[in-house]
Amino acid sequence: MLTLAALRLVVVGVAGFVLLFAAYAVASAPTRVASRLGMRGLKRRVAIENKVGWPQIEPIVRWLGVRVSGVLGDRFRNRLDAQIALAGDYLGLTAEEYVALSFLSCIGLGGIGALFAALGSGKIGLFVAIGATVGIILPYMQISGAAQKRLQGINEALPYVIDLMALAMSAGMHFPGAIRQVVEKSTNPEDPLVVELTRILRELSIGRTRKQALVDFASRAPTIAVTEFVAALIQAEEQGNPVAEVLLVQAGVARMRRSVRAEEAAAKAAVKMVGPLFLLFACIMMLVLGPMVLSLMEGG
Repeated sequence: MLTLAALRLVVVGVAGFVLLFAAYAVASAPTRVASRLGMRGLKRRVAIENKVGWPQIEPIVRWLGVRVSGVLGDRFRNRLDAQIALAGDYLGLTAEEYVALSFLSCIGLGGIGALFAALGSGKIGLFVAIGATVGIILPYMQISGAAQKRLQGINEALPYVIDLMALAMSAGMHFPGAIRQVVEKSTNPEDPLVVELTRILRELSIGRTRKQALVDFASRAPTIAVTEFVAALIQAEEQGNPVAEVLLVQAGVARMRRSVRAEEAAAKAAVKMVGPLFLLFACIMMLVLGPMVLSLMEGG
């Protein structure tokens, strides 16, 4: 029968063999070179210039991303690409670099867990497992949070942008001119909707049709408001309807939908407050009745 020390040695040996096999698989897999062109290349350059600590990590992530590129399947790579696109091409990452960042985060937080366990004389395996698990899911949580924040910002700003575009087109401007007017008058060039409108202008300037640019915009921001806005513009263009009138209708619909969302959030907030209020009431009752119960018990 194996002793506890022998069992630990077996576990460590198996884990080491698995890590060596994974390293060999990554090193021997065929690689593909990631493109540095397009919007992701621009986002990468901006992130390197502005993000603290990212310029030091980015070369390692890029190198490891190239190494794991041959391991990923096409379906998995497309799913990761879609997540990064929803987050606004977060840090200019590619799907391979997304996996590499998760791997590095897993190793880093696992090492920090081992350090805490060594300093506190705790269970090293438990701390390493917790740190590695958090490290794996941390990049996913960051990218998912960035995607949710981006889509929320687009939904909130869309009614105002549609109003401005309708006013500009009613004054005689064409569609690209109305978009350019909104972009130039914006006070926040990093706003996600302004970034998308700027991208639409660039696509129109290189010869893409309005329908292609709008469909790509809807795929990068697949919310109900954006989808209906794009569908209405494409239908108006195909049927020859005045785009300014369509924009006014879409602005009213977007404002109404935002009001409905606010009312739904207020109704849900009232329901969510029941639990905390019940716990607060229970604590107050314990504070009031607790001394009385203790006094009765001592008197009895």
